[in-house]
Amino acid sequence: MDSSLSPPAGTAAPDAAHDSTRVAGAQPVSALDRYFGITALGSTFRTEVIAGITTFLAAMYIIVVNPAILSKTGMAFPAALTATVLISFFGSCAMGLYARNPVLVAPGMGLNALFAFTMVHGVGMPWQTALGCVFWSGILFALLAALNARRFVVDAIPANLRYAISCGIGLFITVIGLVNAKLVIGDPVTVVRLAHLSPPTVTFLIGLALTTVLVARRVNGALMIGIVVTTLMAIPVGRLWGDGTAYFPKEIATATLVNFHGFFAAPDFSGIGQLDLLGALKVAYLPFVFVMLFTAFFDTLSTFMSIAEAGNMKDRDGNPRNMRQAMIVDSFSVLISGPLGTSPANAYIESAAGIAQGGRTGLTALVCALLFLPFLFLSPMLSLVPAIATAPALILVGVFMMESVARIEWHRLDEAIPSFIAVVMIPISYSITDGIAYSFLAFVVLKLFTGRVKEIKPAMWIVAALAVLLLTQM
Repeated sequence: MDSSLSPPAGTAAPDAAHDSTRVAGAQPVSALDRYFGITALGSTFRTEVIAGITTFLAAMYIIVVNPAILSKTGMAFPAALTATVLISFFGSCAMGLYARNPVLVAPGMGLNALFAFTMVHGVGMPWQTALGCVFWSGILFALLAALNARRFVVDAIPANLRYAISCGIGLFITVIGLVNAKLVIGDPVTVVRLAHLSPPTVTFLIGLALTTVLVARRVNGALMIGIVVTTLMAIPVGRLWGDGTAYFPKEIATATLVNFHGFFAAPDFSGIGQLDLLGALKVAYLPFVFVMLFTAFFDTLSTFMSIAEAGNMKDRDGNPRNMRQAMIVDSFSVLISGPLGTSPANAYIESAAGIAQGGRTGLTALVCALLFLPFLFLSPMLSLVPAIATAPALILVGVFMMESVARIEWHRLDEAIPSFIAVVMIPISYSITDGIAYSFLAFVVLKLFTGRVKEIKPAMWIVAALAVLLLTQM
């Protein structure tokens, strides 16, 4: 959540060979200790477990929020929940066991919005085909990671645009939360407006206020606590006052917002293997593959750079620790996301919460992975959660993603204008892809006609061409 967190007192830098704070003569006490380097990195088994629990609490909202978003595409909520849990388990296990970093991997916020609201609803792509696009983006990601090509890709897209895209996606997620809560509605005169207060919207506002306070006070698991409390407050809606019919599709609309269907159920594996690989290779869909690739790639890079700063987890060259292995893990996670039935997974900035608790090794990620598994059997309980309960989490995730707006060089107009277009167009167009496409084109045009054509990297020309292809397909 907060990438500016500093490591707690007494924790060591990760590069043991260059760590002046490590206790002299400290020796591993077990095979587990030796494998993860717990003692060598100045940590303890207890600290790593607590850190894993902390990270899980900070990010477990994704178990509810991701299926809620994916179910808008026609995917079954239980199937989306199963896919969310599985990818979080496998991705976090790989991050802990192979990359040995204390980083949680789960379906990415922003990427799931791109999947559901742009690709499926915006373009009319079947969700099976969208899963195919996820797979192909994973293939390309894996190639880039295997070739260690991150520097070439990072250098191609200007830093200002990367920051702006993150901000634009954050605003987009916030808009989705406001729309899901029915606080912002359409209007034929003003385009959009605030809805009149009603029992559901009042319940949402109270839940948003509570969640905001918990986040501001840095309470572990604040988003999930907000979801649970808002769900409990929503139980009377449709029973004692108000009507929740508008919050459901017409086919399953009920007056009550919270509907009980039991606590436990067998996992729903119906979404596994449903991806349409050939359909995803249509020329009109290729831009989406590349947008997913670049978004996942940049999200991973920015997350690891932030976390490395937060926990002083750098190698002797000052780069994030085990970066190549971490990129390979993230590409693996994207690659298997489609076959499992979910939007792409990536590293989570909420991992900084566990790092602030002292987590320094892959054991933290492994603990996170194991904590996801019980939720395979809790889909009926989690489907109790109404849209007004997950909306506060969406809005506050948008707040977290706006942090990078301060890093945009607003005084450089040839950089600031394309960045502004990305920040504004992504939420206003209700399309991550379109907002990115227009910002990339604006960047190329401005550089070209202001005599700065040398600042356009070769890969950026390719991206701009893909943007033109995308926009002409609309």
